[in-house]
Amino acid sequence: MSQIIIKDVAKRYANGFNALKGVSAEIPAGSFTVILGPSGAGKSTLLRTINGLETPTSGSVQIGQQTVTHTNLREVRSQVGMVFQHFNLVDRLSVMANVLTGRLSHRSWLGSLFYLFQRGDMDIAHEALIRVGLTDKAWNRADRLSGGQQQRVGIARALAQQPRVILADEPVASLDPVTSEEIMGLLREICTRDGITVVVNLHQVELAKRFADRVIGLNDGFVVYDGPASGLDRATLSRIYNRNGDQIDEQLETMLAYA
Repeated sequence: MSQIIIKDVAKRYANGFNALKGVSAEIPAGSFTVILGPSGAGKSTLLRTINGLETPTSGSVQIGQQTVTHTNLREVRSQVGMVFQHFNLVDRLSVMANVLTGRLSHRSWLGSLFYLFQRGDMDIAHEALIRVGLTDKAWNRADRLSGGQQQRVGIARALAQQPRVILADEPVASLDPVTSEEIMGLLREICTRDGITVVVNLHQVELAKRFADRVIGLNDGFVVYDGPASGLDRATLSRIYNRNGDQIDEQLETMLAYA
């Protein structure tokens, strides 16, 4: 397990857009943290900054004892599993082959290039499929699965990496409510059982309140809330989601229904 320290991180894109504006947070090792905020608040940018997919304009990110830099990206990413909104599977490959890609960071450059896996990799991938309940689908093509099953494959791929951190970017955005509960429960179980630090971007307030130890609320690139999920009351949600000063629109009113 690894602690994540985000210190004064800003991200300004070439078009002048400031996605993050001096974000600081300490995410304890083995915790389950949800990042909440409206579209454009900087949630995905922050998550991508943690594993080096985005380079901060200023500030720093530390995972465990390592500060994330361009010189150690391969090592950092080998410790950080990613779960994506749209699954990022290779549709024509089998479920097992997709899960095995989580082992690529543990292979040599040549081994990664030619997908040369060892027997131990197969055992790890099989165990990951057991964890997500998909051993019976191991040799099915990925594009033959339902959305929820495909997201389970994405989680199994992250588990096969044997990471210290899992980052999940809107992992339930395209799933129905029942399947969303199952996916969030699976991520929560992995955090609790394996001690893996899990950070999830979400829009669903009710899921954040049910599963998170801690919530970081972003609005317009700033941290506007950092505290326990139990603190997501009406005033806090208004601060996180309101774009129009004191005016509460219909979408925000729906959010506040969960306060």
